[in-house]
Amino acid sequence: MKGTFFALFFAFAALAAAQGQQLTRFAVVDMAKVYSAFFLQSEAVRRLEADAAKVQADINRMTGEIEGLRSSRLSASESGNQAAVLRLDNEIREKTEFLREFHAVRTAELESQRRTLARNDGFLGEVSGEIRALAESEGFTMVLDLGSTSGILWYSPTVDITDRLIQRLLAR
Repeated sequence: MKGTFFALFFAFAALAAAQGQQLTRFAVVDMAKVYSAFFLQSEAVRRLEADAAKVQADINRMTGEIEGLRSSRLSASESGNQAAVLRLDNEIREKTEFLREFHAVRTAELESQRRTLARNDGFLGEVSGEIRALAESEGFTMVLDLGSTSGILWYSPTVDITDRLIQRLLAR
């Protein structure tokens, strides 16, 4: 009984050690780059890119307005006009909060449009299959979308398989 217990214990310990040494390999793919490599000529993509450019122009305009208000606040502060400083502080805070919300909402909308467009074109299934084949052939256990940066704080360019994925898709 004691011998069986020790044999099972050592077998379990050896199995755990073998699994603990299994290396998890990650890869990243820039889906926006893959997407633009194939659908740049599409009318729907051109519309999406125009929307993205408009959103960026709006963000740049609002950022410029906030910078102008900050400059005015500095002048008011230097001249001792506390009423203007308080008014400008409120305006800067309101515009900054609006910009933050605008950016979050519009970015989410654009990403949703990209995903919808990819699904509608039947492209997502093809890309998923190629990602799976590429990951399995190169020993990756997980592939992350570089555009969806939640959780990705840093990555080595050596794990970026975007160009290899594009080559495989072009070869089809």
